Formats: sequence, C-alpha cells, structure tokens
Amino acid sequence: MSLIKGADLFSTPINLEIQWVSSELATAAIERCGGILTTRYFDPVSLSALIDAKKFFERGEPIPRCDTPPLNAIEYYTDPKQRGYLANPDLIREERQRLAQKYGYKLPDASNFSPMFHLRKDPRQIFFGLAPGWLVNLKDQTILKPKDNKFETFYHS
Repeated sequence: MSLIKGADLFSTPINLEIQWVSSELATAAIERCGGILTTRYFDPVSLSALIDAKKFFERGEPIPRCDTPPLNAIEYYTDPKQRGYLANPDLIREERQRLAQKYGYKLPDASNFSPMFHLRKDPRQIFFGLAPGWLVNLKDQTILKPKDNKFETFYHS
C-alpha cells in the first residue's frame, strides 16, 4: 500500500499490522484519521500461515506460536517510532503525538472509535481471536483446543 501519493486523501481509520513501515508519512496518514499502525515480526512459518490462512487450516495443523524476532530485529520492534508491537504503549502514545505535531494535525479522540481499535494480540499469537495450539477444522466449522497442560505450556511460553 503506497500512502505517499494521496496521503492527504486517506480518510478511513484502519487497524493495520505490518512487518515494517515504509515511511513516517505513511504512519502519519493512517494515524491522522484515527487509525492504528503496528509493526510486528512474523517468522516464515507464521507468515506462510497468514498469507493463505485457508490453505493453512485445510492442512489440519495446530496454529503455531510466532517466534520472537531475531536479535538484529529486536531494536526495531521495540521502537515506539516504528510502532513496534514490543514497544512501551506509553511511549507509542508520545510518538503519535509528536508525529501529529510534526505534520500539523490533531489526533482524533480515540474514545469515539470502535473498541476493536484498542484490541491487541499476544506477541506469540498469529491470528486475532485464535490462540497458538488451537486447530481450526473448516469442514466441521469447529475449533479444537488442547487440554493437556504440556501443550498449553508449550504454546503459551
């Protein structure tokens, strides 16, 4: 998505989770209208599952837990300027305000937006609302959740 061209025309608040942000202006365009941008690391297995979720679920495998970022990416995903998912939320709020001042807009009142804009996934979670270790059965339209403590510990550690 290229927000550089037409950044001033972008007017829909969205809650966007991406691996990296291309520019400060793209971040400003999203946040100016009340959107939320989060940069987040996805390991290759998790990214593959996200790219084609239907194909992943059809394989009948439990949802993997997302790995932590490699050491050379920790700084990026903990940086509030990059809206990293591991960054301190208070520092992200400060950076949102700083960016609004820099580009000359006022951040919309977040209380006017859907509660969905305030929801966040666990750092190890790939799909919102679906926990690591769960198995999604598309044919029967059911979700199977492990009950063994050993699996619970593994998928939530």
